[in-house]
Amino acid sequence: MASEDVKTSESAVSTIVNLAEEAKLAREGVKAPSYAILSICKSLAAGGVAGGVSRTAVAPLERLKILLQVQNPHSIKYNGTIQGLKYIWRTEGFRGLFKGNGTNCARIVPNSAVKFFSYEQASKGILYLYQQQTGNEDAQLTPLLRLGAGACAGIIAMSATYPMDMVRGRITVQTESSPYQYRGMFHALSTVLREEGPRALYKGWLPSVIGVIPYVGLNFSVYESLKDWLIKSRPFGLVEDSELSVTTRLACGAAAGTVGQTVAYPLDVIRRRMQMVGWKDAASVVSGDGRNKASLEYTGMIDAFRKTVRHEGFGALYKGLVPNSVKVVPSIAIAFVSYEVVKDILGVEIRISD
Repeated sequence: MASEDVKTSESAVSTIVNLAEEAKLAREGVKAPSYAILSICKSLAAGGVAGGVSRTAVAPLERLKILLQVQNPHSIKYNGTIQGLKYIWRTEGFRGLFKGNGTNCARIVPNSAVKFFSYEQASKGILYLYQQQTGNEDAQLTPLLRLGAGACAGIIAMSATYPMDMVRGRITVQTESSPYQYRGMFHALSTVLREEGPRALYKGWLPSVIGVIPYVGLNFSVYESLKDWLIKSRPFGLVEDSELSVTTRLACGAAAGTVGQTVAYPLDVIRRRMQMVGWKDAASVVSGDGRNKASLEYTGMIDAFRKTVRHEGFGALYKGLVPNSVKVVPSIAIAFVSYEVVKDILGVEIRISD
């Protein structure tokens, strides 16, 4: 026992010495390289796990949403959330509910990792500039500044992984009756490159960039602002010892997801339809006016909006909103909570609002 106590004491002293050295380096404006790299890796890992867990949990609803967004209005197969899920189960089985999820996870893990990490770094940079501008070292990020940091993070992450999102959309849409099958992400990427060229991998990128500003920006802004408000005002006894429970953080994430997706949803519909252009074997792609089998061509984002509203009405911009609403609330909530839980497990000390 004595030997174990000595070892414990030595370990504690060693830890204190290491922390003191790191604090000294920080005061001198120097970061310990190994510590900084380890912290970045842990933050990226936490973001990746959060993305993979949240998307897999709602994969059936994600697939149904995309099918509703692009299906031919003159050949309706999916009439709603419950009917659509039953139809997929009946025609494609259990695997059909998760079609495209592997590609989605391959995309969302790096996307989520980059997004969370970019948000933290952008928040720190924006907060530093804000404190310098106001001359107040205790200034905190405002909701508008959080919106800007979230938008920056969303654009960086989305642009870095967009080709995977594009082929994921096509894999998700194809059914067993499709004339041509993409066998997986790499086969889809190589096929699109060979048949349509490299620019095809970025079809729908512009509406994605525009949509990601309110979507991701509002997600982070609403989530962080709600947390701060709850901690400061302590309503309904939800806060204990300046910490929010997992349930309360889930509610904050759910509210953030609902606000963001409602504002940005029409742009998501247009993005998904533009991704289908040029793919002659799409099984459920919207047809021009229902009188021919040629897929509808768009010259750009505005043209896609105009033709969608002209042929199908304004409501077409919100096709799939119901399953997306059911999906996005638990998805965003699980992502935020998973991220913070994994950070706690890995020992990542990052305070976005400090």
